[in-house]
Amino acid sequence: MAIRNIRVDGDSVLRKTCKPVKEITKRTAELIDDMFDTMYDANGVGLAAPQVGILKRIVVIDIGDDNPLVLINPEIIESDGEQTGDEGCLSLPGLVGTVTRPMHVICKAFNENMEEITVEGEGLLARAICHEVDHLDGVLYKDLAEDGLYETQN
Repeated sequence: MAIRNIRVDGDSVLRKTCKPVKEITKRTAELIDDMFDTMYDANGVGLAAPQVGILKRIVVIDIGDDNPLVLINPEIIESDGEQTGDEGCLSLPGLVGTVTRPMHVICKAFNENMEEITVEGEGLLARAICHEVDHLDGVLYKDLAEDGLYETQN
């Protein structure tokens, strides 16, 4: 397991569409472990593979509820409600923006064993799923920020 470099805004890999994962190889399993290590080291709640330079449809999420998620080839199949709030990103360090996301989502994906799963998320989890799935399609939250970005207050 290793901590990988997080790509930052301006890196072209963040604007590319990722390819679906067909099988879990040893390298893919190592990538998933590294993504968790990298996310935890950076104090994040989610990380998508392109953020570490890999154009695969893989995200990891841990909102602190003792239920870390691996979502492979995730697809949001249902969403409803609305929440507006500040959002940040490990690829845009020190910046936040106000983004409106669904309050509730249902996401179909595969887990690290390539078993099909359905994840239902509300609030922060819904926000994290939407944010990370956007990364897989080359979309950054700054594209959705209602009033632009501003520096975080430390």
